[in-house]
Amino acid sequence: MKLLAYRLALALTLGAASFSSAPAQVAPTPASADTTHKFENPAGSLALPKPWYKGKLVKATIVPAVLIGYGAYTASGRGFYTNQEAHRDIRRLFPTYRTRLDDILIFAPYAELGIVTLAGVESRDDRINTALVVLKAEAIMLSSTYAVKYLTKNIRPDSTDYESFPSGHTAQAFLAASIVHTEFRDKSQWYGVGAYAIATSVAALRMINNKHWQSDVVAGAGFGILSAHLAYLTHRNRWGRKPRILEGTSFMPTWQPGAVGLGVVWRPTH
Repeated sequence: MKLLAYRLALALTLGAASFSSAPAQVAPTPASADTTHKFENPAGSLALPKPWYKGKLVKATIVPAVLIGYGAYTASGRGFYTNQEAHRDIRRLFPTYRTRLDDILIFAPYAELGIVTLAGVESRDDRINTALVVLKAEAIMLSSTYAVKYLTKNIRPDSTDYESFPSGHTAQAFLAASIVHTEFRDKSQWYGVGAYAIATSVAALRMINNKHWQSDVVAGAGFGILSAHLAYLTHRNRWGRKPRILEGTSFMPTWQPGAVGLGVVWRPTH
């Protein structure tokens, strides 16, 4: 009996020792969740629409709307710096100064557009598309400004007629400046800065020449910018494609004694 108890105790001791020396089995831990794509839309799901105030139309119209609204508000003599106060200060500084420079400078941004393009700076759109945008913007600007002139019938500061509001010269200059800015802003912001500086000079000269009130030029700037932005928003013709007719075409200024011209070299493509 004692021998049987001794063998049983020895077996239990050896079993416990072999159990303790066996490697512990560690339960596998679940893999951590992949959070690198947690903000992406699941496959097949639709992206949430942007808020209305982040849309292209709002971004394109907010600045010109503020300018036109301010011009309309101050046209009747309201505002913290009224038309009459601005006119009095301008007449005090430039009592007799007159110039026709504003009639020339309205097209200076277009001249900048042509010179920069001929210099080889790549614009946002090809030449045909840019020309189409210009034509569309001009149509929008002319129709809108002259319609408002006809409806408002505001008298000019020099009392020559009742087509003061808004300023057509200012609208024309800011339209051209907006196109220059849009076409070359990816290359350098200074092209647009120069064009807008010219447009601002036109607005100042219209007041110095006693042809427009302060409200007229502010609203005119808004109409010009708005016309350019609407032309770009509604243009869908051949975006990003170079017209085949212009492939192999280059332009260069030419000079001969007594004459300046523009040379065109065209190489047919197959």
